[in-house]
Amino acid sequence: MESREGKGLIRISIIGNWSSLQSGQVKHYTLKGFTLIEVTVILVFIGIILMLTIPRVQTGIVTDDLKASTRKMIGLIRGLKDEAVREHKTCFLHFDLESDRYWTDSTVMSEEERARAAENAFALPAGVHVLDVWFRDKGKQMVGQTVIRFSEKGYIQPSVIHLGSEDDRVFTLELSPFLGKVKIYEEYIEFEDF
Repeated sequence: MESREGKGLIRISIIGNWSSLQSGQVKHYTLKGFTLIEVTVILVFIGIILMLTIPRVQTGIVTDDLKASTRKMIGLIRGLKDEAVREHKTCFLHFDLESDRYWTDSTVMSEEERARAAENAFALPAGVHVLDVWFRDKGKQMVGQTVIRFSEKGYIQPSVIHLGSEDDRVFTLELSPFLGKVKIYEEYIEFEDF
């Protein structure tokens, strides 16, 4: 607070704002803000909303078995292609379409190792199924066992895998023969469309 004699002016500073007042005048300042109670109530309210919504979001994202199976299948396909090129061997991805199981083997494995790989096949989660596997040269395979070949030169047998769930959602995985890429479609695409 400053004061000047003779003119009766008083200069007041409130958090950086300077005002001039004639002596005898009173000016009221209202500071706007939130009280501690208001801030606490808002934080509790936000906490309750987050507690109710985050488990539902996590359930939808983390435990979606069809999406998780699709991601796992894509990783397996990329890994098999890389392994075949890196180790100069032909690899195979086998599907048992009736039991929704799959496994891998290669030409450098013995018959005993191949049999063990088939016994230790991965099972898809309950509610997720391999609907069919389509091959450009053989057509659509819907029953029994089928196999996709990965050559040591990086070539993948042209094929399409259809994965479906019990809630009628379907993913189509198109295996690119030369690029080794997998295109994903969130719908069932017929083999004639490729």
